[in-house]
Amino acid sequence: MGEDGPGHGVSGGGAGAPVVSHGGDLDAARRLFPDAPEPWIDLSTGINPVPYPCPPLEASLFRRLPAPADLAALRAAAARAYCADPAAIVPAPGTQILIEILPRLLPPGRVAVVSPTYAEHEAAWIRGGHAVAPVPEIAGIGEADVAIVVNPNNPDGRIIPAPRLRALAERLHGRGGLLLVDEAFADLEPVESLCPFVGPGLVVLRSFGKTYGLAGIRLGFAVAETGFAERIAAALGPWAVSGPALAIGRAALDDAAWREAAARERRWDAERLDRMIARGGGRVVGGTALFRTADFADGPDLFRRLGEAGIYVRRFEAAPERLRFGLPPDKAAWCRLSRILR
Repeated sequence: MGEDGPGHGVSGGGAGAPVVSHGGDLDAARRLFPDAPEPWIDLSTGINPVPYPCPPLEASLFRRLPAPADLAALRAAAARAYCADPAAIVPAPGTQILIEILPRLLPPGRVAVVSPTYAEHEAAWIRGGHAVAPVPEIAGIGEADVAIVVNPNNPDGRIIPAPRLRALAERLHGRGGLLLVDEAFADLEPVESLCPFVGPGLVVLRSFGKTYGLAGIRLGFAVAETGFAERIAAALGPWAVSGPALAIGRAALDDAAWREAAARERRWDAERLDRMIARGGGRVVGGTALFRTADFADGPDLFRRLGEAGIYVRRFEAAPERLRFGLPPDKAAWCRLSRILR
C-alpha cells in the first residue's frame, strides 16, 4: 500500500503499474468502520501535527496571477533552507507532480527503486514506459539507468549516508544515468542532504507540507543541475504554484528557529510514541520524527480495534503484523490512542 503527498507508503514491484492506495483517506476509514466515533484521529499520514502558523496574506494574492518576483522570492528562501543555488530550485504544487513529470523527461530505460518505499515512484516510472525493478539496497542497482532512493526512507526510516549516495550519483552520471533522491522527511532528521551537491546526474526532491503540517497548500521542490531544472520548470508550465502557497512557503522556509524547535519537539513526541507502542506489545522497527512503524503479534486485530475506536493508522498488505503511526495532534488524541494500545 502506498500513499500520496501527505505521507509515504510502500511498493513491492510488479510488471504493471501498481494500484496505489493512499493514507489520509478518512472516507475509506468510515467505510471500513461505519460505527466508529467522530471525529476521527487520522494517524495514517506522516504530517507534522503541529502546523506552521501561516502569516496574514494580502487579499491580492487570491485575485492576481503570481508575479515572477513572488516565484523568485520563494526560490531564494528555498535555496537558503536547503543550502542550494537558487537557479537549481524548481517550486512545484507538491512533490507528487514532480514524481509524475520526471519519468517523462528521460527516454525509456532501466530503473531501480530501493524498496520497500513510496509506491508512487515505481508506479510513475512504469507509467512513463520504463522497465522498473525494486531492489533491497543500493548495492543491487546494477546497470540501471536511473536509481531512486527515499532518504530517510518510509516506512523504515533507513538513512543512507550522503557520501555513498554522492558516489552512486557519480557512477550513474558516468554512464549517462540519474540518481533521484527523495528527501521528503529530511527536514526534521539528522541527515545530510544532497541538495548542496546537485549536479549532472543527481536530482533531489524536497517536501514542504509534511514538515510544516500544511499539506493542503500543495508545495514541493526539485533541486537539480540548472539545465535540468529548467526542463522540469518548463514541463510544469507557468504559474504552477499559487500566490498564497508562494507567500506561505517563503515565510516558513525562512523561519529556521521554528524548524529547529519542530525537529526537537517532534523527536520528543516520537520517543513518547515508542514507549506507548512498547507498552502495547509492539516492537518499533523504524520511523522518523513524524511517524513510527511497529510490528504487533495481533496486527490485524489491533488495526480493527483502533478503527472501531476512530483511530486510522497505516497497514501493509505484504506484512499484516506491521502498522505505522503518525503523531497524535493533541492531549485528547494521545489519551485515546493510549487507551486502545493498553
